Amino acid sequence: MSGLFSADMSGLFPPAMSDPFSAVIIGAAKHTHSQRASCVAAAPEKLSSHQASLWGDYFLNYQPKPLKRSEKWMAVRADELKEEVCVLFKTCNHTMEMITLCDTVQHLGIDHHFKVQIDVVLRDILESELCSSSLHEVALRFRLLREHGLWVSPDVFNKFKNEDGSFREDITSDPRGLLSLYNAAHLLVHGEPSLQEAISFARHHLEMMRDSLKSPLAEHVKRALDVPFPRTVKRVETRYYISEYKHEEGNNPTLLELAKLDFNLLQHVHLKELQYLTKWTDDFYDYVGTNYVRDRLVESYFGACVVYHEKDFTLSRIFFTKVMALMTIIDDTYDTHATIEEIRQLNAAIQRLVVWMDESATSLLPDYLKRYYNELLRIFKDADGEAFTDTYHVAYVKKAFQKFSTYQLQEAEWLHQNQKPSFENVLNLSAMSIGIATLCVVLMVGMGDEVTKEAFEWALSCPNIAIAGGKIMRIFDDIAAFQGEKVDAASTLESYMVEHRVTSEVGIARINSLIEAEWKTVNEARFENRELFPVVKRIINLINTATIYYADQKDGYTFGSYLRKNVESLFVKPIPM
Repeated sequence: MSGLFSADMSGLFPPAMSDPFSAVIIGAAKHTHSQRASCVAAAPEKLSSHQASLWGDYFLNYQPKPLKRSEKWMAVRADELKEEVCVLFKTCNHTMEMITLCDTVQHLGIDHHFKVQIDVVLRDILESELCSSSLHEVALRFRLLREHGLWVSPDVFNKFKNEDGSFREDITSDPRGLLSLYNAAHLLVHGEPSLQEAISFARHHLEMMRDSLKSPLAEHVKRALDVPFPRTVKRVETRYYISEYKHEEGNNPTLLELAKLDFNLLQHVHLKELQYLTKWTDDFYDYVGTNYVRDRLVESYFGACVVYHEKDFTLSRIFFTKVMALMTIIDDTYDTHATIEEIRQLNAAIQRLVVWMDESATSLLPDYLKRYYNELLRIFKDADGEAFTDTYHVAYVKKAFQKFSTYQLQEAEWLHQNQKPSFENVLNLSAMSIGIATLCVVLMVGMGDEVTKEAFEWALSCPNIAIAGGKIMRIFDDIAAFQGEKVDAASTLESYMVEHRVTSEVGIARINSLIEAEWKTVNEARFENRELFPVVKRIINLINTATIYYADQKDGYTFGSYLRKNVESLFVKPIPM
């Protein structure tokens, strides 16, 4: 199975036209997908057998229902509320007040406005000891610090254990404490069996009491048992939490109002970007004529918003989506469309691009790939020339893209030569060809002072977190693909089943268990280099998309209906004020 998250779903990240990056907001006339027919002859015979885009041109002219207040009023009011929240941070007198405030603003999705205040709180609570007999409070402090890359020993939970090391019976009647323990323990790293035990203990007792819990705790527990909080897609979790927070004991109306305003204001920004990208995608397909490629613009943009949803990252989101489009065409071309000779030709052209300014490499290509190659050049040139002041950012993406093409070529060679590589070899290569390692470099573009050349070098070297993330995504993907649409290339699940002579049920259970080790590796990256933490945080956001895209072992990339509810909650439905 090939890459960009999956061979089945490679078209998920749709292409787009390389208009100047400054023209993010456009008032284009509507283009329909039927208009693409003018260029389909550019690609030979094979038409896509995949489902058409669920969204089509929906976002080109979409306007949400008007809210009671204007966008200008909302922005002014949000600024006033931010000042009030700053006062809240200054007036917190106790450690637990500070911890709770930080956790709440994170859950509500407004923490990006209070980075300075949160950093101060984290430093203070790390340096001060929390003398509490509350499991919830101890676990919440543990999770908050570890989430932010600050080390806390699991020994803090020893006070809730018996002399033999087992957890005390009295905490089994504390659902809030058990939930906090369960979520905190999922930040474990390799060699922490006590936290593994904590997960099993908390999960067992939460499952026993889940039907007797009241709202909103019942909803929190249900979601955590499906996906523990450190692995959730935070933007989706924020949407749930905002609707539930008013029912929380001791809720703060200021925080809730700000969260609603901020969510709706950001939704307006995201809709403008979707409008631009929808037009861009139509133009790209018209020009390139890759009619065999899957069109998944909205699903791809969803991933970009998961990595960074803040207002200041418009250009980064757009560039991220465009590169995913380029990767998608590589994936579909290598995996299901081109001959092995055409694959080698396109890869050779990509590898020749040292400066990425020499268009003579098109002479290596068959006619139907020349337009794609020209647009590939144009997208990177536009980014270099108009979008980002730090042009070396894009230079690293070019190198990562070349590596991606090489990984894809190797998989195509295996298939062409009818090789049957071992499970280990399939997993190791497909963890790279799925595209996570490449996107770890891409996502840093436009992050400004948060990244350095050293950070790009680190990401380009395929660090452990990128490899682990690739394995997580690959295994999730292969399980979903096995239960859905069959593919021709090697699958980790099928390789495991053949090599170990087991059924699909046994194979799924066993390779699923391998994922847990990779999550530990992902967690370790939080603590390895403090200077890299801003990048690591975004990479974890990217890896966590696996828990949404492959929820219930369904492929939400290929089959957009599985992702529809989440797309609507983020981009279609504003939060009632």
